[in-house]
Amino acid sequence: MVRHHARAFARAVLLLLTAVAEALMVLVSVVALVLAIGQGMVVIFSPLVRTQRRLTGLARRRALAWAGVRIEAPYEPPPPPPVPDAEGWYRADRVLYRTPRVPAMNMRYRWLFADPATWRDMMFLVADTVVAGVLGLVPVLMVGYGLALPSPWRPDSPPGVDPLAVPLGLALVAGGLLLAPVVVRGYAHWCRWLLGSTRRARLTQAMGRLVRSRSDALDAQTAELRRIERDLHDGAQARLVAVGMTLGAAHGLVRTDPAAARTLLGKAREESAAALGEIRRVVRGIHPPVLAERGLGDAVRALALDSPLTVDVVVDLDVRPTAPVESAAYFAVSELLAEAARQGRAERVRIDVSHRWSALRITFVDDDGTSPPAPEVLDGIERRLGVFDGVVAVSGDMITIELPHALAHTTAHAPPGMPPMKTFLVVLGWSIGWLPLFPQGIVAGVMKVVAPEQRSWFLALHLPEVLQWPFIILMIMLGVLLYGMAAAMPLLHSRERWMATPSPGRPWFWGW
Repeated sequence: MVRHHARAFARAVLLLLTAVAEALMVLVSVVALVLAIGQGMVVIFSPLVRTQRRLTGLARRRALAWAGVRIEAPYEPPPPPPVPDAEGWYRADRVLYRTPRVPAMNMRYRWLFADPATWRDMMFLVADTVVAGVLGLVPVLMVGYGLALPSPWRPDSPPGVDPLAVPLGLALVAGGLLLAPVVVRGYAHWCRWLLGSTRRARLTQAMGRLVRSRSDALDAQTAELRRIERDLHDGAQARLVAVGMTLGAAHGLVRTDPAAARTLLGKAREESAAALGEIRRVVRGIHPPVLAERGLGDAVRALALDSPLTVDVVVDLDVRPTAPVESAAYFAVSELLAEAARQGRAERVRIDVSHRWSALRITFVDDDGTSPPAPEVLDGIERRLGVFDGVVAVSGDMITIELPHALAHTTAHAPPGMPPMKTFLVVLGWSIGWLPLFPQGIVAGVMKVVAPEQRSWFLALHLPEVLQWPFIILMIMLGVLLYGMAAAMPLLHSRERWMATPSPGRPWFWGW
């Protein structure tokens, strides 16, 4: 615990150094922008943006390492390389170039200049100079002020030291160390708020994923059709041709050799039964009847019964996903089971099919520690599930498949409302946050500077001199904390629901 708070305090000191470095970068950016835009020296714009993105990338990594807050880069994808025309020239606007260097530079400049994330990075560096400095300064000042208070054992302390100075100093040092983790987490959320993906970036990324998933879906559909054609041609069709030839031979032997004809008819019956089995296997490979009739849970149980492995299946699904999602999940589990059986080292497998709100999650665990499936198997599963924004994660002997919107068509898995305790804290923060912030905090500080003899009902002014400023600062921080808690708790409770429910007639704070 002590090491955790000491590490957080060191990170708060690092925030102060970060603020100084970012302030220098802001000055350099202003000069570079004036030269690049005002004087036409566009060559320095690209190195400037790359440097700023390195700094914001460091902020994202700090948020992840310090508070576990993952911030995706919101930058638009870079432009493709220039393509020559039929005569080998490269076109940039209305000018032709022999080499692609100048067209590539122009395209890169436009990409960086038109990307909103470029200017958000600049705005972040300007604002973070203040935010990181203030956040890092609060615990440092508390610890420094607590250590600087006069103490009886210090030789430079004046005579008649207030006996409250020692406990006050220790309290300020402890408060600064306790506040440091809160400051670090608050800084991480500040970075996420300003450095996260914009709506335009999310739409661009979503469009890119849709294009890739559509291409993967077409490729998978083409491969599936070829597989069905191959199975029908090599299996059922060949057997049906053999049945026709056998029946023809039997027809020719009916009069001359009835015994041989009966033998051929028996072979034809066997071939027709085998052809029927081939057709049934092909049909099950397209869409198993048990999946269509009983749902994903029973279909996975049927796979477990047919598998040579010992498979434990746990299903927790209140509603059925849509048919395409069920089919994709079923075949993903089928491929994982087939791969585990093909490796030959697994004896027991556990499959858990569950849900979390609108997400469908399938966990595949090999208790015997078999090596993960081959990369081509995982790639095939990812392509199959990518159409539905599905992801596949491998961690040791556990494979997790998650389809985030598989149950979005039902309202049975909507995120629940806030618990009563959180609702009470939100109401409490909005109700009494003004009291410590303004009357006992900001106004008391103004009165201490302007007219300290007018104590009135300001609690801080009735305390000993050494306690007045710390108490005023404590009241201001308490008020900010109450308001911040009241505003942040509904947003942090369920970000998806907050983003989906607001409307002009229904603000975000309704229904919590």
